[in-house]
Amino acid sequence: MAKQGSCDCCSPSAAETAVPSDDEAVCYCPVNGVIETISKKYALQIISLLGAHGPMRYGGLEDRLEVTSSSLLSARLDELTEEGLIERRSFDEIPPRVEYSLTPRGRELEMRIQPLLEWAADEE
Repeated sequence: MAKQGSCDCCSPSAAETAVPSDDEAVCYCPVNGVIETISKKYALQIISLLGAHGPMRYGGLEDRLEVTSSSLLSARLDELTEEGLIERRSFDEIPPRVEYSLTPRGRELEMRIQPLLEWAADEE
């Protein structure tokens, strides 16, 4: 069954010209936002680390990723939080403590990208 989005790429006329032998086209446009998000520096690694290790503090992520730019890591964590993929939890302690963990949506994404990562590892 064809999956049609709100874009013109999946309209019946576009599908007929794009794939003449196939009467149903699949719209890949919804994946564009996901690809844009996970292709940013550290994003995929952050999701994978949190999936493998559970909640982590900023310093733990920074050490594991061998970060060259703390501001870039902070920005990426903020973006992934805004996207609803990770959760930032602060504890009312002295000194302050903050942990990052996957949201249910982030865990689902992490589970779906694992086969891709396994395939990529096999291709090396």
